[in-house]
Amino acid sequence: MRLILRAAMSLALVGMAACAAIATSIPAPAAGPDQAIRMEARHVPLGVGGATLAPGVRYGGGLILRGPNLHGLSDLKIQGDRAWVVSDFGALIRFTIRLDRNGRLMSADDAVSRPLTGPDGAVLAPKENADAEGLAILADGEVLVSFERDHRIWSYGVGATSPAAPVPSPEVAFPDNEGMEGLSADGDGWLVVGEGGGAWLCDRGGCAHLSDPMDTPADGFRFTGADQDPEGGWFVVERYYAPPLDMRVRVRRLSPEGVLSEPLIQLRPPASTDNFEGIAAVPTVTGTRLYLLSDDNNNFVQKTLLLAFDVRR
Repeated sequence: MRLILRAAMSLALVGMAACAAIATSIPAPAAGPDQAIRMEARHVPLGVGGATLAPGVRYGGGLILRGPNLHGLSDLKIQGDRAWVVSDFGALIRFTIRLDRNGRLMSADDAVSRPLTGPDGAVLAPKENADAEGLAILADGEVLVSFERDHRIWSYGVGATSPAAPVPSPEVAFPDNEGMEGLSADGDGWLVVGEGGGAWLCDRGGCAHLSDPMDTPADGFRFTGADQDPEGGWFVVERYYAPPLDMRVRVRRLSPEGVLSEPLIQLRPPASTDNFEGIAAVPTVTGTRLYLLSDDNNNFVQKTLLLAFDVRR
């Protein structure tokens, strides 16, 4: 009997330990069009080898996010502790980021999702019409989403509470699957970055090239995300994607004059890396917290990663 009790206690302790390693958010009823979705967040280390961080940059923790609605996540922006995400499948997702007492990324929960709709209020479909790639939240809270395949930028109003309405986007013949991957606020306007190169500043009156437009890097990297640097200019994500063995990413600064800095963050296997497309920059007391989000392409061998990095002034 004692052996049975001990075995039962051991199993219970193993179960508790397993639960401690994985934080699961249980869906609760949601008001309005948002629907609560299941989210599982598991800690992930940066890994040994494969990561090159510039002086003044340190790893702030990371998560693997799992759930049936957490595939194809394409861009990320953060307001307070609330993350805003768009997906390749025409969804707007929001969830809460949790930090520990030292400010390291600890968990994520309280996730909700809603389908993106068109100006007529109809849910976007099929994927060719719903492929959201870029997300920007302007100074007044207006939410912009860029789409590829059918290349366009739509505004969903302050807090994403209004019907979709078109806003200016670069008058460029983007390739079918290489469109406006990077989208970022620029005061009352917005920055657009093309996957195949080029950066534009837009406002209600139209779009214009930066004074020194970016070209496609010659080493196979492609631009996939951007967010405003609290110190001025922007941070941009560049991805090198050659699955299944080689998926790399780097983050650089982009100046208001269109000049790229040396890499601040570089990840390649065996570090924790995947198909990174989203970036969010959050001001901190010592500088900027950067969050990077990967798109798993709805592929079971890939991961949805959320990694944090702190960049000192």
